[in-house]
Amino acid sequence: MGTSLRALRAFALLAGFHLLTLAVLGALLGVGIAAWVWASAVVAVALTALCVLLGVPVVRGTLLIGRPDRGDAVGLPVSESEQPGLWRAVRSLAEQVGTRAPDGILLTGDANAGVSEDTRLLGLLPGPRRLYIGAPLLTGLTEAQLHAVLAHELAHYRNTDTRLAGLTHRGRDSVLRTLAAFGEQERKRIDKKLSRREKAVAKGREVKEPDTGRAGLTHRMAAGPFLAYARFYLRATHGAGRAQELAADRTAARIAGRDATASALREMAVLDAAHDFYMSRYATMGVTAGLLPPRGEVFGGLRSLLTAPERQENLATLRNEPPAGVPSRYDTHPSPADRIRLIEALPDDGRAAAPAGPALALLRDADRVLADLETAVLTPETLALERADWRELTHRAMRALTVEGARPLREALAEAGLAASPSSATADLAVFLDAVDAGSLWRIAGHLPKSPEAARARGRAAREFLRPALLSGLCDLTELALTETAAARWEPSWAEPARLLLPGGREATEAVATAVRPAVGDVPDTAPLRDLLRAAAA
Repeated sequence: MGTSLRALRAFALLAGFHLLTLAVLGALLGVGIAAWVWASAVVAVALTALCVLLGVPVVRGTLLIGRPDRGDAVGLPVSESEQPGLWRAVRSLAEQVGTRAPDGILLTGDANAGVSEDTRLLGLLPGPRRLYIGAPLLTGLTEAQLHAVLAHELAHYRNTDTRLAGLTHRGRDSVLRTLAAFGEQERKRIDKKLSRREKAVAKGREVKEPDTGRAGLTHRMAAGPFLAYARFYLRATHGAGRAQELAADRTAARIAGRDATASALREMAVLDAAHDFYMSRYATMGVTAGLLPPRGEVFGGLRSLLTAPERQENLATLRNEPPAGVPSRYDTHPSPADRIRLIEALPDDGRAAAPAGPALALLRDADRVLADLETAVLTPETLALERADWRELTHRAMRALTVEGARPLREALAEAGLAASPSSATADLAVFLDAVDAGSLWRIAGHLPKSPEAARARGRAAREFLRPALLSGLCDLTELALTETAAARWEPSWAEPARLLLPGGREATEAVATAVRPAVGDVPDTAPLRDLLRAAAA
């Protein structure tokens, strides 16, 4: 379908939404006028108020239209004078694709790439272009794979996908915003009924459970036509979006090669999962303790995870089994598995995906760029956190988590009337072990936080509810005591969770778990745990 026909379709879809809006508003106006002509004043006032309430979300969805571009994206702009290698590659690919090169390149912290264009006249006239490249792609892809990704994105310019994105986005945004406004009004009515019931109960009056289904029925009925149009609109536009993605894939395969394009898609699936895992388990692990990795490592540390020998088997599994996804008529992109299958079904072009240099080599002074990216995308509050090397960050972050994990047990000690020390885990552990030997284990456990079900339980059932919390809290308290008396430290690992090690490299985490279990058994035995503490201190 040509650009003009696609623009006409996008305009027709948007116009259809506005015609639906006018029809609904006209119907509401007609109901209001009819009420004042034929009904009593009381009924007319009530119906007018209802029509106004139903008309508000319609008007909001029509008038409040979001911007179609990505002008609010956060990233690091890179000029051609700063990064000539990257710009040279992008310009060369744009020429091969047959399109105008972007006017700006923005490095982001996402494991993705994208393009935008600030068009005019609802996308009929071109405008300034911007290319977005995620730092994780530069970190994890080869140059050949990155060329395939960039050729795919530039193909969206060549196929005028970005010029029509603004018009399509406006229609989708209007439809979804209208539905969201109806949903908000429905929730308000339901919340109001629930609030009235709570106030009545608080005053000691008996009231029936409110019918929340009826509370928002009017708004759900009014939203029905918009919901039906939204489904139609999303099916029409998302189907076109999937076709655009497949067309861009074919262009990428033509420019960068079939095998390089397929391998890039496989690696993108790996990077997507690895980046999320790295950010949650490594880059931000110290934030609660007021710590950040060394400058440049918030995004740059992903390299260590990707190259860890112990991680290669897992990464290879992700690479060989890309996500198939759940087919949906509303998906804007085909699943990675489907895209790879279609690319690999293309005729062999004789350009094997031979190993190539890392894409990060396209950047001049890559370490400085990754550090500057942190300044560009992190909040001022985050940038103000203390920096620590990975070893120190891991130990302090894990210690902070362990202190929090031991807190319920230490508070239970205090509530049980036993002397507890807020500053010494060793002293608290000694008090706890003496209390266990004196037969007070379950008295202490009775002060731990409980679920409603656990609070109702008695006898052995109550103990079984409390035992996991006891075991976890005692493990944490023991580990804290080992850091105080035996200089134990949590050490970082790119292959597994951080490990608590005693001096000399002796692993303590498993030994602690083994020694703690007897202390919280049906017949408590503290001897193994006391032996571990003595041996560690010695």
